Amino acid sequence: MAGAGEDGKRESSWPWPPEYGPPDNALHSLGMEFTTITAGEVVGRLLVTATCCQPFKVLGGGVSALMAEAAASIGGYIASGYRRVAGVQLSINHIRPAHLGETVQAKAKPIQLGRTIQVWEVQIWRIDPSTSECKHLVSTARVTLLCNLPTPEDLKHYEQGFIKKHAKL
Repeated sequence: MAGAGEDGKRESSWPWPPEYGPPDNALHSLGMEFTTITAGEVVGRLLVTATCCQPFKVLGGGVSALMAEAAASIGGYIASGYRRVAGVQLSINHIRPAHLGETVQAKAKPIQLGRTIQVWEVQIWRIDPSTSECKHLVSTARVTLLCNLPTPEDLKHYEQGFIKKHAKL
């Protein structure tokens, strides 16, 4: 995870204030840890545990889809200037399995960052435990986000506080 720079401020690759909790509660409960969060890239890792597996001891396709949509949505939120986003389309191809005990990494990158629609590509890779390098492609996804949504009145304080806090980082 990116940490504090020389001036004591957080580096731009991690603009998520810890007091706002995890970037995605569902993934956090499965053990996902985000290592990079920017408007141009979101990266996170997940150990494949029994909780995330199908009965055949491989990563469930729904978990891969959750990883893809969440990573894209987090990046889209930042890229849109901290505006509410919503996934409107997800297409995912499962290439090969990730087995119980393996670690996977999701990397989301924008393809198009428009004012209304964003399109993100997400790849999920198995990680080589000896080198921490991406080894085998597990899934590839394309996520389309609607990014001009108004923030509900009861959440405006959250959005304004987040933007204010981020401006200080």
